[in-house]
Amino acid sequence: MLARIALALAALLAALPAAAQTLVVSDTPDAVAVTVYRDPNRGEGAIRRSWPGGYALVTETRTLQLPAGASVIRFVGVSEGMMPETAIVTGLPRGVGEKNRDARLLGPATLVDAYLKRRVTVRRTDRATGKVSESEAVIQAGPTGGVLLTTDEGIEALGCSGLPEKLAYPGVPADLAARPTLSVTTDSPRAQTVTVQLSYLAQGLDWSATYVAQLGADDTLDLFGWMTVVNGGSQAFAEARTSAVAGQPNKEKAARLPRAAAAALRLQCWPMGRTSDAPAKGGEVRQMVSPVPPPPPPAPPAPSVDIVVTGSRVAFAPVMMAAQEDLGDLKLYRIPEPVSVAARATKQVALLHRERVQMARIYAGTFQPFAHDPDRDAESGPAEIVLRVENRIEAGLGLPLPAGSVALFAARGEQPVLLGESALKDRAIGDEIELRPGDSSEVRYTIVGKPGSKRRANYRVEVTNALANPVTFELPIPYRDAKAGAPLVSYKGVPTWRVTVPANGTASLDLTLKRER
Repeated sequence: MLARIALALAALLAALPAAAQTLVVSDTPDAVAVTVYRDPNRGEGAIRRSWPGGYALVTETRTLQLPAGASVIRFVGVSEGMMPETAIVTGLPRGVGEKNRDARLLGPATLVDAYLKRRVTVRRTDRATGKVSESEAVIQAGPTGGVLLTTDEGIEALGCSGLPEKLAYPGVPADLAARPTLSVTTDSPRAQTVTVQLSYLAQGLDWSATYVAQLGADDTLDLFGWMTVVNGGSQAFAEARTSAVAGQPNKEKAARLPRAAAAALRLQCWPMGRTSDAPAKGGEVRQMVSPVPPPPPPAPPAPSVDIVVTGSRVAFAPVMMAAQEDLGDLKLYRIPEPVSVAARATKQVALLHRERVQMARIYAGTFQPFAHDPDRDAESGPAEIVLRVENRIEAGLGLPLPAGSVALFAARGEQPVLLGESALKDRAIGDEIELRPGDSSEVRYTIVGKPGSKRRANYRVEVTNALANPVTFELPIPYRDAKAGAPLVSYKGVPTWRVTVPANGTASLDLTLKRER
């Protein structure tokens, strides 16, 4: 008997309508923290500004007024590149029931689409008198192939009356959001105020180190580094606790999603006025001239740093500098104060500064065995400039260097001159760092093929130095069985000819390679 009563009650409860869910809207977070990870597939290339390939861990703190019972919480203003499957909400009394990423954003095209077959108001302004008139219309088609309206005068295309006109809507549909939004369902035993944390991964961000190095006449350099964070999304992170991670944490390439393209509103006009006035057999449909696109966003403001010119050196006095922390095998660079990372913008913060770092200037050549024809006249080529630095405290450095680009300058009187740019990979303490700003027009080398035999190939290497000081020249010889007229050293496992070329002088090397059978 009791079992039958229980079944009857269960059936009755199932037949009752579900309890209404109260909508709770959280417009902005109280605090936000952003940790940016580099694009794992970018290599040494530049950051893509339109939609960066990196990602970020975003943690938002929000205060909510929960009603008693079931509710839907809308977290408005999340990152445009949010990956909803990674979202975690903590602090709710009974957790999260389900999550939904509201993808439809408010805009001209989505408004027209939401009001198809619905009534709107058309406002027109007379160019001569400035008088504004209003009339009701029903949107019959749009938004991609033109917007067609049904009015008391017939069917007409929006924007084709010859007068300035616009549509007025009675309200914003509930399924449209002005900013990217995450919705979750929850349940609370009573009405209460709670503080929750929303954490998620977001795409469309990236970061890189950007270095400025000034060479001194005493074979030292001053090195200054920027942490450059790029936000390609439409949402800003205001007063965010911002950090960046250097290294290569594992992340599946397949998880990367393209940026969702915003729907465009396109207007097309009939060739002659309204459709009720057009002849049965008219000409071609005329496309309206597209409006002039808005100007590009302004360049980011100059970084917060004072630059003081002192003689032939440029001294940097950063207002704020990122602090380095260990994160297992990775390195974390934390900005000590909250900063705002604007939408579709770049933020730069000082990363490091070292003065008078000791370096060695090397001029390097390249050699390809059996690639030089003795029957042809050899032409001299410029040697590549290599600046070699030991990442040690004794050399004036001794700290991890995140990957990025290096701009090299040298002083010419009171004016610094750009020598070139070089890529830099992640370098740990103790690593050797090589910067390659370009080629030298003063140090040149020639590799001449000499007559040999079927078993041996003979070459002569000649180096000329037009500078007023001696230089060190290196030529790696990637061949395991080479006989040279001077001792070879092993550098990074490759036999290398290293020689000091006197000022305004020359140096040469005779080389024999044994041909393999």
